[in-house]
Amino acid sequence: MKIRAIQKTLKNTKRLAEIISVLSRNGFREVITETGLYRLLGKTREDIEAEAQPHIDRLSRPERVRRVMEELGPTFIKIGQVLSTRPDLVPPEWAKEFEQLQTNVASVPFVQIHEILNQEFPGRLELLFDTIDEIPLASASMAQVHRARLTTGERVVIKVLKPGNRERVEDDISLLQTLAQWVEQYFSDLGYSPIEVAKEFSRELHREVNLVLEGQAAERMNKMFEGDPDIFFPVIYWQATTRNILTMEEVNGTPLSAIDPATLSAERRRAIVATGTRAVFRQCLHFGFFHADPHPGNIFLLSGDKLCFIDCGMTGQLDKQTADQLVDFVAAVVKGDTERLARVVFELTDADPAIIERRDFRAELQQLVNQVHAVELKNIDIADLLNDFFGLLQRFKIRCPGDLLLLVKALTTIEGVAAEIDPSFDVLAHVEPEIEAVVTSRYGMKAMRRRVQTALENYLLLLEDLPTDIQRIIDQTRTNRFTLNLELMRIEHLGEKVDLASRLMGLAMIIAALIVGSSILLLADRISDTRGFIGHLGMIGLIGAGIYSVGFVVSFLLPKKKKK
Repeated sequence: MKIRAIQKTLKNTKRLAEIISVLSRNGFREVITETGLYRLLGKTREDIEAEAQPHIDRLSRPERVRRVMEELGPTFIKIGQVLSTRPDLVPPEWAKEFEQLQTNVASVPFVQIHEILNQEFPGRLELLFDTIDEIPLASASMAQVHRARLTTGERVVIKVLKPGNRERVEDDISLLQTLAQWVEQYFSDLGYSPIEVAKEFSRELHREVNLVLEGQAAERMNKMFEGDPDIFFPVIYWQATTRNILTMEEVNGTPLSAIDPATLSAERRRAIVATGTRAVFRQCLHFGFFHADPHPGNIFLLSGDKLCFIDCGMTGQLDKQTADQLVDFVAAVVKGDTERLARVVFELTDADPAIIERRDFRAELQQLVNQVHAVELKNIDIADLLNDFFGLLQRFKIRCPGDLLLLVKALTTIEGVAAEIDPSFDVLAHVEPEIEAVVTSRYGMKAMRRRVQTALENYLLLLEDLPTDIQRIIDQTRTNRFTLNLELMRIEHLGEKVDLASRLMGLAMIIAALIVGSSILLLADRISDTRGFIGHLGMIGLIGAGIYSVGFVVSFLLPKKKKK
């Protein structure tokens, strides 16, 4: 085992022990004792039970889980924040409790923040900032924010990555990836790849601890909505921005999480929801680059019911091909074209063609289409449609790409925000023009003409290169250098089987040799005049042969992971 792998294992074990300890302190002793995890702490069942705290046990289970997430730090707080916007995944009372993780996150003392600022801007902190408020404006899982004023006079906010968070996130990512590998190894019918999801989540966490990337994402989205008077993203001040520090304009507004919808008129609630849903759906369907965490704490209400999105650390991006496939998916469902829908599933997921052609799969696809076919677009719930689609993939063990899961998260999050502010608002009816515009851009006359033109150009290039390619093949054939490479699928598994068979044969020969040799020694000892050493040696050999035989049989009885 490599040194780096050993270090990773030790870190994972240490972090896992810390997680178990936090669970124990927050009233989850039964989980630890029933699973035997207390052994990792070097304790007994009695030690765990002795740590009981009556005031903790009186708290509800959601409260205790929320306390666990707060203690475990930024990675787990981020998981709780995601779950707080997904009442379809957790009970409402759990989602309500996890909402406290959006804002009620403990801050660190300003002396530590000032130390980080001095490290990032050595010798020029006073040249950049005129004043910095010591009392934090907000504290999130990864960073905390302080008001400040630049020496050039602009009122700004400074987002500072909390000390130690980068190292803690790295350890948690390593643990999550290890757990994902274990889950994928023993649970192959989840319908998605835990390893891919862990990679996607890890990628986003890495982005969140690099504030330069967040600044670049905010600036890119600002340009995307440059002509929209109702949607804004904060301006970034790059002269005061580093990997650990992000300086942006101060947003003079109120986060939606701090607003009671009952205090707003019906017209204002409708206007807010309309702007928010239009912004997110346009990002997802039109630009293919979207804010993946548009929860109420990340959306500020400005004067005139304008909205400003902050915290662009978690973003998603769809390549043009995937975006086109999603448009094909929506068009196929709306038109009731099961054949096209099956083709889109194949292209989106790289599924086994044999599954796509199965009759039961086609029947379920048809059932999915029937739910929305001949129904007006405004009456379709796109989040439910996507969830049903992913449920179908899971039942047939078709794995879903991680970027699509992130897209579903963004869409369902903003729909959850809309349902909370104005439950009567018809989200899809409002974004229908956006969807129709995307579909038109895909299937309109201009798009078709552009495709035909591109295809003709490609064919002309192919014809132009064809004589040279033919001449190259003829030359290779003439000089006996023409080679044909064939790839035999699953040939590596044949080698593994041969290697396994040879190992088993060798082990069987060793066991047989031990039995025969030990029997000879025992027989020699019996006919010998002085019995003793030879007989003991023969008995040891028989015992060894018995142990090997038991292991040999058990190796066949234990379940094996199926190779794919």
